[in-house]
Amino acid sequence: MSELGNGVLGLFGGTFDPLHVAHLRLAIEAREALGLAGVCFIPAGSPALREAPQCAAAHRLAMVERALADAPGFSVDAAEVLNADSRPSYTVETLERQRRLHGPQRPLVLLLGADAFARLEAWHRWHELFELAHIAVATRPGHELRVGAGGAALDREFTARRGEPADLAKAPAGRIVPFAMTALEISATAIRQRLAQGLSARYLVPDAVLDYIDSHQIYRTPHGH
Repeated sequence: MSELGNGVLGLFGGTFDPLHVAHLRLAIEAREALGLAGVCFIPAGSPALREAPQCAAAHRLAMVERALADAPGFSVDAAEVLNADSRPSYTVETLERQRRLHGPQRPLVLLLGADAFARLEAWHRWHELFELAHIAVATRPGHELRVGAGGAALDREFTARRGEPADLAKAPAGRIVPFAMTALEISATAIRQRLAQGLSARYLVPDAVLDYIDSHQIYRTPHGH
């Protein structure tokens, strides 16, 4: 997409099992709050720090692609799904690949929720994330930042690197920028449970995603693939 050709690019990784409207709101509000040129969705092949996705990677990718087909400023990076093997996918390696793709100077911003950011010290080679991208942290009521005041390594990084949205365009990486987003208590787990029980998920997921789920009978039983 031409909108993604330059400027500050947001990177939004996840299992997207399935992609739902809170994912889309996060991407939209990150663009608005942070002045991003676009957001690239990166479905995970085999995530490292969580249980295996219920739905096959190819289906998860297809749902993201359909949801974003008519969304200007959004793109999809399919590489982790297409190249998925038995080893887990690590965010630091995703960012290394994105950095090779976009060059050393383009500002890249990893989009995270506050809960994920609070667990960052458990991530593989987490210190290196700051050399590869900025990190923007979405906060909402009940999911505020819980770092910055203590003595842990992440608190020290947050204190040293905290910036404003305007800082993102000034360097390719290294800042941590919080932003507030609309509180939407929607979870992929709850959506999967509804679908397994034969209940409706309309307006929780984009229509294109729901159509795909219906046509492929995904999630419709506890082991539906």
